[in-house]
Amino acid sequence: MQEMVIYGVSFDMVGKQPIVLLKTVDSNKFLPIWIGHPEAAAILMKLQGATTPRPMTHDLLSEMLSELEVNCTRVSVTELKENTFYASITLTVNGRELEIDSRPSDALALAVRAGAPIFAAEDVIAESAIEFEHEVEDTEEVVEKFKDFLDRVTPEDFAGGES
Repeated sequence: MQEMVIYGVSFDMVGKQPIVLLKTVDSNKFLPIWIGHPEAAAILMKLQGATTPRPMTHDLLSEMLSELEVNCTRVSVTELKENTFYASITLTVNGRELEIDSRPSDALALAVRAGAPIFAAEDVIAESAIEFEHEVEDTEEVVEKFKDFLDRVTPEDFAGGES
């Protein structure tokens, strides 16, 4: 597993589908994951510090876990099968760890609320990550390169190397 951070949320130019872009902490690899509009909004709202008058679903889940003294200790993108990413949420309750199956988008929305670290499996990164040749320090440069990439890519491009 490699630790990741949420680098941003964008939209693919063809289908206008939201994409969350994860970046490896230790390298210049970026993992794009197509997600739904509600989950994209939930992730973006928290990252931007926006609040709603009433709790949204992921806020409610986070608050319930907190009230029950359950900690979200990490989320992991665990695999990619048939163009679908899978994830798990690791919870700690009474000193015991529980792994809960999740969609990556829900796991990420919870992670940003809980301050939990995000990880991705090595084989998922090897199969689907995009690597920039040189070190990218400038956020605008990454965004531009990513937009160029999004203009050309489709979800089928990540179909497990069966070409």
